[in-house]
Parts: sequence; C-alpha cells; structure tokens
Amino acid sequence: MIRWTRAAEELLGYRVADIVHRSGDVLLMPADRTARVRAWVGDHGHRDHWSGLVEARCRDGRPVLLRLDVWRLYLLDGGTAWLVSATSAHADRPANQLLEPFFRPSLVAVSLWDGDLRCVGRNETARCLQTTLVNGRVGGPLEEFKPTFDSASLVAAFRQVLSDGVPVIAGESPWFPATQHEGHTFTGSFFRLEGEPGRPPAVCSLVFDVTHAHTRQRLALLLEAGARLGATLDVAGTAQELADLAVPVLADYVAVDLAGSILPDDEPLHRLSVSDVSIPVFRRAGVASIHSMLPETLWSLGDAVFVPPASPFMKVMATRASHYEPVLDTSPGTWLDQDPDRTKIVSETGMHSLIIVPLLARGAVLGIVVFVRTDNPAPFTADDLVIAEELVARAAMSIDNARRYTREHTAALALQRHLLPRNVSGGDALEVAAGYRPSDIHAGVGGDWYDAIPLPSGHVALVVGDVTGHGIHAAATMGRLRTVVRTLAYLGIPPDELLTHLDRLVARMSEEGAVVHGTGPETVAATCLYAVYDPVTHHCTMATAGHPPPAIVDPAGDVMFPRLVAGTPIGHGWVPTSRSTCTSPKAAGSSSTPTA
Repeated sequence: MIRWTRAAEELLGYRVADIVHRSGDVLLMPADRTARVRAWVGDHGHRDHWSGLVEARCRDGRPVLLRLDVWRLYLLDGGTAWLVSATSAHADRPANQLLEPFFRPSLVAVSLWDGDLRCVGRNETARCLQTTLVNGRVGGPLEEFKPTFDSASLVAAFRQVLSDGVPVIAGESPWFPATQHEGHTFTGSFFRLEGEPGRPPAVCSLVFDVTHAHTRQRLALLLEAGARLGATLDVAGTAQELADLAVPVLADYVAVDLAGSILPDDEPLHRLSVSDVSIPVFRRAGVASIHSMLPETLWSLGDAVFVPPASPFMKVMATRASHYEPVLDTSPGTWLDQDPDRTKIVSETGMHSLIIVPLLARGAVLGIVVFVRTDNPAPFTADDLVIAEELVARAAMSIDNARRYTREHTAALALQRHLLPRNVSGGDALEVAAGYRPSDIHAGVGGDWYDAIPLPSGHVALVVGDVTGHGIHAAATMGRLRTVVRTLAYLGIPPDELLTHLDRLVARMSEEGAVVHGTGPETVAATCLYAVYDPVTHHCTMATAGHPPPAIVDPAGDVMFPRLVAGTPIGHGWVPTSRSTCTSPKAAGSSSTPTA
C-alpha cells in the first residue's frame, strides 16, 4: 500500500501509519486472505480495470461489504500500481431501488449473490427461512448456506448461471428440518442480474415453499413473472407481459390501463371529449383474454379508456386500495346503470367476478389492472387477490423504471446533442471528420464528447473524452468539461499541464457541489485525450488521462498507436504531468489525422 486517503480512513478506520507500506491483504477477513488474493490475481490480473463487491475488515475487526473500482496504473519507471476506489455497498441506493419490488414482504424468499457467490442481501421471507432451510449470513459465501442437497452442485450451478446467463428454473428439493417432524418441499430458481457496464453480474435466488399443490400453482406464476416482467425498459411491453402472464392462470380477461401521460408520445387525455356519464381517465397499455376477438372490451391497445366518475375504477385511483368483488353485482342501482355499454358486455360475456388493483410505484398511482372471470365458474378468492396484488406490485415498479428511463433518456439525448459540436473544423491546418455512435442503444447516452479547436497560434487541438456514467448528469458534466477544455486550450497550455489543470478544477467542482448540497464530496470521474497538432512542423503533442491512445494513420495506410503514459482518470487529483510527441508524415496535399 503506497497511499491512503482520509476518506479511506473514515470508511475502514485504519490510519495512514497502520496501512501504508503494508500488504493490502490486511484489509481482508483472516479466514480467506490467501484464497481471495489468488483468485483476484487469476481473474483480474491481466485487466486494466475491474469492479465488484468485496467483504473487507475494519480496524475494529468488523466485516464491511464494499464496492470496488480498480484501475491499473503504468508508472514512469515501467512498473505497475493499482488505484482502488471503494464505497460502501449498502449505500448503493439506485440498485436497491431497482430491486425494491423483490425485497418487499413476499411469499418468495429472495437472496442476492455477488460474482464471488457471497450473499449481499435478502428479504424478510428469506430471513424467516434461515432457521428452517439455511444457515448463513449476509456477507457470507454460498457454502455457508447448507440445505440437504449437495452444496458443491449448487455452487457449480450458480457459477454456470454467472457464466452463460441461462437461468435455472424450479428445481425442487425435499427438506426435513431438524426442528419439525413433517416434511416440506421447497423449489428454488436463480438467474443472472446484469450489472452496469464494467461491473460484474450477480445472481438472484428465489425459494418457495410448495408443500401444498395450490401454493405451488400460484407461486409458479410468480416465478414466471420474476423472469419476464421488466426484462425490457418498455412501458407498453411490460404492461402487455403482465396481462399475458395472468391469462388464463389467474383470470379469463386482464386489462392494464395507465393514467395520464405514462405512455410516451400519446395525446394528453384532457384534450379528449367528456360526457356527463363518462370521462377519459386511462389509456389501454396491455390486454389479454382467453377469447381471440376480445369481446370483453370496447378499447384496443393505445385507445383512451372512458369510465363513469362513480365507478370502482375511479375509487381505486382515489383510495389506492384494491377493489375485490368475488360476485359481480349487476342488479339495478349500481354504477353499471351509468354505463350501458359495459352492462351489455357483462351480460353477453358472462362476467361474474372482478378484481381491480392499483398500479403503485414510489408513491404515485400509474394506473389500474382489471382481472375478470367469465368462462371459469369459480369466483375470485382472497388468495387470488393476494397473487394479483403481488403481480401488479412487481409490474408497477418495472413500468415506473421504464417510464423514468424513457424520459431521462430522451432528455439526456437532447442535452448531449445540444452540447456536442455540430460542426468540427481544423481550419486550414487539418481536415476533420467526427461522428458519435453509442455502443449500447439503452445506456449509450451520457458523457462522451469530442472537439476540434483551432488555436490562435495556428495549431489545432483535438479532444476526445468520456465522463463516467450515463444520463442527464453525465451529459451535463460533459458540457462543463468541454467548456473548461476549450477555455484552457485558448491559453496555449501544453497537453499535460492542461489535463493537470482540468483534474484540479474537476476536484474543486466536486467539493463545491458537496458544500452546496450538504453532502460528502461526490467523485466526478472522466477520461480525456488531448492533442495539439502543429501544421508547420507536423508534430502532434498529446497527453492522456485514463483514455486509450489514438490510432494514427499515415498516407500509406499504416496504423500506429503512440506509447503514452496513461494517467489516472480526471477527478482523482493524480493526473501525471507527462506528454508525448509524434511526427506526422505528410504526403503531397494530405496530412495525417489522429483519430480515437
């Protein structure tokens, strides 16, 4: 260990004197130091960057789960070092919010495992099963969880899921707890959760008690829902998945109606006509039926759905509570009197049982889901209501995530397009062409930027950079960095000094943002390659802060990659002051142009 920051001291308790010039394995739990270090070297020793969850040891002996980001540093003397950035995994709130529906009180015991098969979280149901089915702890390895089936086979299956991403569905195992005399049967399934770009995947395990046949059937539906709902960030697609899942297992007809402007690019409902007995409140986002022609409804996908003001649909929206009507009341004097079209459909299709569940996510009502039975003569039961609410709760979070993603993606895309240069020019010195193509259509909008800056000296500065992360924050940060780089470039500062100034300014921006928001410093990380081309000498001087070197093509078509000292990313305060100079061969009427 060659450097130890104050933030690291606050996180783990070790002072500088305790840790500097000592082996880093002192930070690991004693029981597995040697094995863990060997595993890391074998898995990540050849990589320039890796990240993952690690259980570390505080100075007082307490274990703490950390999320690590590790970068390889190439030193001036030819040696290698590692920059390690650590944060508490329990503070990773965005990931927890995405997994919120899994961790609610549920019939399913849910556990999360990192890439090293250590338990990083579980819901209340899994904790209750601890004395019955498993013996383990959060932060402990999978081997500590000891059901009667072969532990080694379970570990091998988990690793296979991590490797190929193929889920293991509904593997049943009989289990006879020592504290009970009657047998139980549990079914377990697990599947891979993809991490953010650059982060390793994790495994989610689902365990159900399927001793009773009826419970088994209901939980099979939840199991399929866990694998299908929210697989894509598509509002309408998730709504349709919910409807398809529930028919015919739970209901004969299901409609998913969303309120307001939840569906993107739709006409606002308030612009539609309103009658004395019916108002446009919803828009149809998903529908399924055991009948091919959908005789149970007047509206198709995308249509505005009209309801009477005194109907149970409006009551569910107002009270945020489910409407449970096992025997649908069609006698005179009910809300159906105000809706003759629905009354006719009820009579013709034989609707006799009704459940309406609100779509609730993060305190907002997104719409409703209607469950109806027609051909199935059995009325809905209280257990059916529970399973319907469980399905809708899971779908609601996925729909809200998709809605938020769509809005942020659209805003971030517009912001990024506005902040990137519309026309790049090298003046009389260079012919410049530029383009931006994201590697991922979902997460590709963010902090990538490029620039060509004609300088007063006649030189041309070429810039390529990338702010860590995606979305509006990354795009806004990118715009600030691009402005700073252009300002410093006009001062004629050499590339290495410019990146050093940029690094210090970014660190200062992080500290100022922390003061304004009353929080700890928020690290802003970015990579940047800055080059200055001299059209007279044909020299190109460049420096990099964590960014790959450029490809330089000479007039003959040969490609070379200059050897640059790869500094740390912008924002860490350690960008090295070193630059490299390349001579650009020039053919008649043409000049070589660095590209990245």
